[in-house]
Amino acid sequence: MQALGTLDNSRQPDLIYVVEDDVDVSRLIEHNLRTAGFEVSTFFSGAPVVPSAALAQPSLFLLDIMLPEINGFDLCRQIRQHEQLGKTPIIFLSARTQEPDRLQAFDAGGDGYITKPFSPRELIARVRNILRTQKEAPSRELIQLGELEIDLASMTVRVQGKVVPTTVREFRLLEYLVRHRGRVFTRDQLLDAVWKEGSFVTPRSIDVFVRRLREKIERDPRHPRYLKTMRGVGYRFEANR
Repeated sequence: MQALGTLDNSRQPDLIYVVEDDVDVSRLIEHNLRTAGFEVSTFFSGAPVVPSAALAQPSLFLLDIMLPEINGFDLCRQIRQHEQLGKTPIIFLSARTQEPDRLQAFDAGGDGYITKPFSPRELIARVRNILRTQKEAPSRELIQLGELEIDLASMTVRVQGKVVPTTVREFRLLEYLVRHRGRVFTRDQLLDAVWKEGSFVTPRSIDVFVRRLREKIERDPRHPRYLKTMRGVGYRFEANR
């Protein structure tokens, strides 16, 4: 991999946590991220990651799946369950190319999935895209739909007054469907609208994100009130709720 040219470094650089068991790969990733203007902390096992991140508050995690002591999927779940880190974006880096592995990564709470080998430009582009999505200026709008409340300014979802934790991608997907409630979207349309970069995020991945959202906002996820499946087409957020 070749290093990328730096961009504007006038602001405080984002801190990226790289958790990668392969020393050579981790060094290449770290080199290219630093050259692109990011601050980097590298870990070769998953055990110390969450305690360290709770103090450092990184902007993004890059996780390999095959790690000693704790695998990437379980580490991702730990991050998602942590009060301070739960919304931090997570991108998986893996040599596993099969769709079930990608779906398992998203089911664990991942926001993106990059397969090895990858180019430095792809990695930097994906990192910047996710960080940009997270930092987009939020609307001041508060959407109230029955017992469901969506605060766009704080990216907070409440059900019956209780905060329900969501990842950035889950929130963006819910926000998009709610803003266009009553309209049916295909999986490909949702990918284009919410993910944009699209690489290694397949239409079936949308099913995982919808299922996770249902588990969080629906009284009975098997019989959803809000997130409706239109068989053979896609999904719709029910307007009259």
